[in-house]
Amino acid sequence: MRSSTISIKRHILLPILGAGFFLSLASFKDDFFEIAKQIEIFTEMYKQLNMNYVDETNPAELMDSAINGMLSDLDPYTIYWTEQEVERAKINSRGEFTGIGANVSTQADKLIIMEPWKDYPADKAGLKAGDEIIKIDGTSISDYKDNAGELLQGSAGTEVNVTYMRQGKKNTATLKRAAVEIQAVPFFEMATPEIGYVILSKFNEKASRETKEAIKQLKEKGAKKIILDLRGNPGGLLSEAVNVSNLFIEKDKLITSTKSSVDKYNKTYLTKRNAYDADIPLVVLINGRSASASEIVSGSVQDYDRGVVIGARSFGKGLVQRPQELSYGTQVKITISRYYTPSGRSIQALDYWNRDTDGNAVRTKKEDYKAYKTVNSGRTVYDGGGVDPDIKLPSAAYSPITTSLLRENAIFDYATDFYYSHQYSDLDKIQLTDADFNAFVAWIESRGFNFDTETESAFAKAYKTAILEELDDDITTSYKGMMQSIQNAKKKDLRDKKAEIMSLLTDEIVKRYFYREGLYNHQLKYNAEIQAAIKVLNSPTEYHKILN
Repeated sequence: MRSSTISIKRHILLPILGAGFFLSLASFKDDFFEIAKQIEIFTEMYKQLNMNYVDETNPAELMDSAINGMLSDLDPYTIYWTEQEVERAKINSRGEFTGIGANVSTQADKLIIMEPWKDYPADKAGLKAGDEIIKIDGTSISDYKDNAGELLQGSAGTEVNVTYMRQGKKNTATLKRAAVEIQAVPFFEMATPEIGYVILSKFNEKASRETKEAIKQLKEKGAKKIILDLRGNPGGLLSEAVNVSNLFIEKDKLITSTKSSVDKYNKTYLTKRNAYDADIPLVVLINGRSASASEIVSGSVQDYDRGVVIGARSFGKGLVQRPQELSYGTQVKITISRYYTPSGRSIQALDYWNRDTDGNAVRTKKEDYKAYKTVNSGRTVYDGGGVDPDIKLPSAAYSPITTSLLRENAIFDYATDFYYSHQYSDLDKIQLTDADFNAFVAWIESRGFNFDTETESAFAKAYKTAILEELDDDITTSYKGMMQSIQNAKKKDLRDKKAEIMSLLTDEIVKRYFYREGLYNHQLKYNAEIQAAIKVLNSPTEYHKILN
């Protein structure tokens, strides 16, 4: 009965979300009667459930479940925002908020400090990455039903008391909240006497302004070439992606076009100004966590043969979202269109509208990638799953095994243990060796490979179904053998993906001792992708050979 109820929610509740918005589309879709009909059905069902269900129901929770159930059939970027989430999105866009100055992760009734920012309240109070907050102003995290991270927010200058666990010991601290500025460009520096290096970490309202200012200052220091680092940049404002591209690409050039079933969302986005520097040699760094606006910039740079792209294939998010206002300060962020690079490429990796028999989004197969030509030199580039770099490096990749390690916080947890058993006072002394990698693998093995791959999850789910159907007696031996084979394959894969794992492990460990600024300085000297970028920029022959 429960499953059929969920199915009804998913298929008849479409009109409930922002009825005004959907009604406004009736003239386009000519389905006003169907919308009104479904609204009426839902209203009656909602009323009957609240009046007659055997147990007491919570109307707000019922509605949240209905909304989330409906949206789950679409794509992961079409989401409903509560009033608090709307405000949080505005803060992220502005790049300013008030808090304790730390990345905090909510994990199964826990609040984990992932990264304290230097000289902000969490850092001043002595909190470290890996600390588990168990109480905030006397409220136990395990008893708090909502997002406990919100308890850390408040007006600048107000105090918050936290109780936390570190290495099995309970500690307390009092923090004074402060205004926190999130910079789009957290770091820029000279990589060599002639090469400037700029990290662009997000596309908020300040992205193009801060990027331009960073390049300006680097040129004043002698920079004649630029490395723009978009690794790990999840995207943001489409307008800022166009503006950042415009720093290097001349006026009136197409940066991206959007296509939709709704005519008003079919648009082209051209550069509006003269380029800040249309000739400076340029390398753009990307990886598997460079998404959306990052892919617009790297895709346009590649399509115009404006610079060399180095790293690993980007994430592959070619969908555009727009928030629509709802009642009581809430919003729905709706996927309104797909975007395309100047050559016509869609870099969307997953197809959420033609799913497989299990309901999972289908990834475009390599053999189905379509070839396109770059605008200026006619180089061949491909669509179908992110921006493929001109120079690929294994250290920049995110293989499934590495993604599993990150998802289960294995690299983070190992770095925590490493920090409390090693001492470093010199940034340059942190040079992980084969012995360190072997120690990490041994640590993983001692935990029993306590991270699941998607393959394991699928087999485990199937086995649970077999138990319910009383088939486990016949397949238990085979199942155990299969899971052991997967464990052996994981062990081999760990070593095969050594380059990318070591890169991430080094980054996480460096941050523990020298904060994010220390990480950036360390990468500037030792990171494989940055060194590859320097090598290409120092060789005009190779640089132009790639672009031509």
